[in-house]
Amino acid sequence: MSRTLPFVKMHGLGNDFLVIDAREETLDLSPEAIRLLADRRLGVGFDQLVAIAPSTTADAKLLFFNADGSEAGACGNGTRCASRLLMLEGDRDELVLGPKSGTVRARRRVNGLITVEMGRPRTDWREIPLAVPCDTLEVPLDHPELPRPTATNMGNPHATFFVADLETLDVVRLGAELERHPLFPERANIGFASLVGPTTIRLRVFERGAGLTPACGTGACAAMVAARRRGLVGDVATVLLDGGPLEIAWDGKGPVEMTGPAAIVFEGRLAAELFEGRLP
Repeated sequence: MSRTLPFVKMHGLGNDFLVIDAREETLDLSPEAIRLLADRRLGVGFDQLVAIAPSTTADAKLLFFNADGSEAGACGNGTRCASRLLMLEGDRDELVLGPKSGTVRARRRVNGLITVEMGRPRTDWREIPLAVPCDTLEVPLDHPELPRPTATNMGNPHATFFVADLETLDVVRLGAELERHPLFPERANIGFASLVGPTTIRLRVFERGAGLTPACGTGACAAMVAARRRGLVGDVATVLLDGGPLEIAWDGKGPVEMTGPAAIVFEGRLAAELFEGRLP
């Protein structure tokens, strides 16, 4: 590995990322090093780290790591950010990418927007996964402050709770409590949603390994899938996150499509001691 490691800091609706190109040099970061890099005082600061790795079956392979050092199977906002970098590099309008959770397609749209085809949602209890067999439309998780959630796997597990008044809900406390509920053997991203209108969903997501973030792409997809399965919305909805809106489309059978922005903030280089085991 070179003496210093270049990176790009990006964000999608405030959900921020450290993006590293690992196509020519293998990225070997320990969970401890990732936690240090994620620290907003001691490192760069981010919700997730995105590594762009080589692929023999796609334009690139994407690897995602949470701020606590754990690996994630998918990240919608991170996929849009990495897609924008790769499109700028090759002056391309379309890409095929290979995250751990499966192949996705990305397209450049007008006004700096990126559409990512996130794949088909998985709704069987084994695929979430859940600890017990159940109907994932209404998971038997009984909480004194919440209705039963809908579970969806969009590359990683999500539980979406539909509530009447999202703005007064203590989502940090409840999210931290429910992320590690025994029903979720791999932990879960916890979404809290309210229906604003027939085509609009308000959403806040407590992400496993990252906490409450301004936006969560897979969480927005999971909320749309859950709402459509419950008959609350049609094939297209706007999901309003703390950081801004995402447009999510799902016809009830095929892949979920997510459209939103991806912004470049700055570029830099990581010092060797941050990733070679010589942590301060």
